[in-house]
Amino acid sequence: MYNKIILAGNLTRDIEIRYTQGGSAIGNTAIATTRKFKSQTGEQKEEVLFVDLTFFGRTAEIANQYLRKGSKVLVDGRLKLDQWADQQSGAKRSKHSVIVENLQMLDSKQDNQAPTQPQAPTQPQVTAYQTQGQVTQSAQTPTQDQQGAQFPNIMDSDEILFAPLNWRLS
Repeated sequence: MYNKIILAGNLTRDIEIRYTQGGSAIGNTAIATTRKFKSQTGEQKEEVLFVDLTFFGRTAEIANQYLRKGSKVLVDGRLKLDQWADQQSGAKRSKHSVIVENLQMLDSKQDNQAPTQPQAPTQPQVTAYQTQGQVTQSAQTPTQDQQGAQFPNIMDSDEILFAPLNWRLS
């Protein structure tokens, strides 16, 4: 079976980061996505969906460093069903969340900082991919050449990075 989800939207809160006993980072936040449509009566409507996100490893650390409430992001990952018993009533509860595998920051650096702050370094794009059962993550920071064109600076020359060609935002 195939379990894949792609979401674009705004973060509803800052990243909450914690570390396992082994030192691995885990970050939690939520994303709000909006769907605009016309009802059968022709009225313009808007539907908002809130989804919890979980980041792991270096992706969690980079998300915590660069993302804030309101940041625009594109994430893809897999759906996870969380189930628990309510402590007060004992009723069974459940919700879906997304385990993030790839993260792309959609804000420009001007959108993420106040005008009075000094310019921060350009945000890296985090890419996680799986090869032979192991998840590998890489961070790329764009740099400029002499003509001002931006290109990615690959931090680890042993990795081959790729991005899906069919991702388009409208």
